[in-house]
Amino acid sequence: MWWPVSAFGHKIRRLTILCAASNMPNDPIRRKSPENKASNSFAVPGNTQREYAVGWADYELLDAGDGKKLERWGEVVTIRPEIQADFKPGWSWADWQARADWEFVELSSTEGTWKKLKPQAVEHWQIAYQQLQFGLKLTKFKHLGLFPEQQANWRFIAERVKPGDKLLNLFAYTGAASLVARANGAEVVHVDSVKQMLDWTHDNMVRSGLTDIQWVLEDALKFAKRELKRGNHYDGIIMDPPAWGLGAKGEKWKLENQLADLIETARGLMNPGAFLVLNTYSPKVDLQDLARAAAPCFAKRQLEIKQLWMQSQTGKALLYGNLLRATA
Repeated sequence: MWWPVSAFGHKIRRLTILCAASNMPNDPIRRKSPENKASNSFAVPGNTQREYAVGWADYELLDAGDGKKLERWGEVVTIRPEIQADFKPGWSWADWQARADWEFVELSSTEGTWKKLKPQAVEHWQIAYQQLQFGLKLTKFKHLGLFPEQQANWRFIAERVKPGDKLLNLFAYTGAASLVARANGAEVVHVDSVKQMLDWTHDNMVRSGLTDIQWVLEDALKFAKRELKRGNHYDGIIMDPPAWGLGAKGEKWKLENQLADLIETARGLMNPGAFLVLNTYSPKVDLQDLARAAAPCFAKRQLEIKQLWMQSQTGKALLYGNLLRATA
């Protein structure tokens, strides 16, 4: 079992089949230049393709800047650290303080605490995305139970999934992608190595009026490799691996060391015409790394490799990570 380690820049949580395809070119999340190689932020090339997630009725990125972001989750407004917000915000700090219910304050590199800014601020609440319902709560890792930038992938899944399709969600967290796929008729296998995350997703499923998601409490890579041996295949695979983490016995897990194996294993599990969605939040995995890792398994025409962004109400563009989509 792999346990998540938080780095407060992005989500920090945690797949062999022979592949042959044409080589990918060096498609340029921010390239690591010599002067910022040790930085946790991404170096952005000027010609990189971007995809923007968009807010919805119950979520809005209000503003960002000075290393923080201001977000509205239903009726609750939060201030959270954001390493990519290395620019000036659109609104003043006084405006942020007047709007926010909670501010997350870092105590160390691995955890922090929530500062209540309004006496009536709630610690548990729900928001909706279309017909789906999600329970949110304050955690010591700054997360609330949903990654709204993934709206870009939720809409992709909703467009691609057909009733009866088999979908595998690895490193699945609280299951928004699983719920979107299930709501569109897919048979969903949801894999996470943390029981609390499975319980959280189960509650979201019930809240959303859905049933029959298959829950797997296991290391995602180990489960995927066993699925290969069993000869199982899927019509869609979603992977949202952590940048780094520690195993139950203290083993170190780094995405840059596992990336090729993840993609190779996923390729072996794909039915003809299946899709793969892979998100990366690690500053040590850029778009060229994704292209090189995918090249043995997918032809160029089968791949989309881009950056994932969201724009605030104040017009600030915020980078969230890298995104690979592939079709078998």
